[in-house]
Amino acid sequence: MTDNINFRIERDSMGDRQISSNVYYGIQTLRATENFPISGIKPLPTYVDACLIIKKATAIVNGELGCISQDISQAIVKAADEILAGQLRDQFVVDVYQAGAGTSHHMNVNEVLANRALEIIGDEKGNYKKVNPNDHVNYGQSTNDVIPTAIRIGGLLALTDTLHPALEKAIAALESKAVEFQDIVKSGRTHMQDAVPVRLGDTFAAWAQILTEHQNRIYTASGDLMVLGLGGSASGTGMNTHPLYRARVVEVLSELLNMPLEPAPQLMAAMQSMAPFVNVSGALRNLAQDLVKISHDLRLMDSGPKTGLKEIQLPPVQPGSSIMPGKYNPVMAEMTSMVCFQVMGYDSAIALAAQAGQLELNVMMPLIAYDLIHSIEILGNTIAVLTERCIQNITANKERCLAYAEGSLALVTALNTHIGYLNAAEVAKESLASGKSLRQIVLEKGLMTEAELAEVLNLEQMSSILPLKTES
Repeated sequence: MTDNINFRIERDSMGDRQISSNVYYGIQTLRATENFPISGIKPLPTYVDACLIIKKATAIVNGELGCISQDISQAIVKAADEILAGQLRDQFVVDVYQAGAGTSHHMNVNEVLANRALEIIGDEKGNYKKVNPNDHVNYGQSTNDVIPTAIRIGGLLALTDTLHPALEKAIAALESKAVEFQDIVKSGRTHMQDAVPVRLGDTFAAWAQILTEHQNRIYTASGDLMVLGLGGSASGTGMNTHPLYRARVVEVLSELLNMPLEPAPQLMAAMQSMAPFVNVSGALRNLAQDLVKISHDLRLMDSGPKTGLKEIQLPPVQPGSSIMPGKYNPVMAEMTSMVCFQVMGYDSAIALAAQAGQLELNVMMPLIAYDLIHSIEILGNTIAVLTERCIQNITANKERCLAYAEGSLALVTALNTHIGYLNAAEVAKESLASGKSLRQIVLEKGLMTEAELAEVLNLEQMSSILPLKTES
């Protein structure tokens, strides 16, 4: 026979269940853990934070408006603050793949807050007559307006805390390398074939500009996340909410987060459409695509050491082989590509989930919540370590870069305007066949003087980017 001292009895609309007296979640969370033993993946901490901040704001406002008593309001707020500070984090246990719309996770949050609030007011967990997960913690709310709001806030928190700081440091590191390598001339390559020379510094400057433009796109897209549908309740009508609640709760959230949040102009639209999340996810995918290109470029330029390009040296961070001694691999760049591929996959999943809503609700929000916030955070973490453990410590092989630039057949391009395209093509063919330099062949054919060649085949001048001019 079970020792009842270790359990409490909780009741919902489906009946009674025994709950371990040690846990802070309740009967609906217990049912969800039994129903969804799917992945073992628990809610992201940032997503939990977003839900807790919403619950804190709603408790403050419902207390102000007299919808719940001040002592209950204060207990819920105190419970939320404790958990935000790190307590009871192991109590959020519902699998990512769960009941549609996120009801299971939402009730998990409501139950944990209710039970901790009960302890704060000197009562026992499970005595929901005093503090009820539905009637008090969730007063004036629904999964259907809380979860899309939590995705918005979670996304904003992840962007602010993780991705944007990482991008700023990466851009600064690339700009620093651009200055450091500005005088190094290397062969350009198009179609993986020799092209006209470029500056190694300009390569890094281009990458810095690419990331800057992506950051701006993400800032623009994330503006949609600041428009909140909280207050829509079950279907966007605001049923069971105080008339002043909708505007006031957004004000309180803005204060708590120090962000310029605003109420959605049409609550049903904010509940039904997942477009803001698709927009942000698309901006993340776009960034990921260029990060893959950059990481592949780093690997190519570091390839070797004897049989590849080896124009740069990526810092070795760990042994690269279980069998080949002394081998180092571009592991930070390789990891970056893998993460970016995952983000691209999440973007596809988000797009599919976003179009799968029906009527007043999109029930695929748990998938969108996890994939969007996870994408932001793994991209941010990836960029941070790529910067710290790779980009900042890249060195250049100046001699090898110059040798490739001087030996490139593409230098013949500079001769076009002096000897004509067809003559230049013949010079290139003969150089490739005979091994003679372009300079030697041009002189032998009497196509240009030595002084003219010296001026035209000036690598420093040839590799300089022409300034933008708007007037003749």
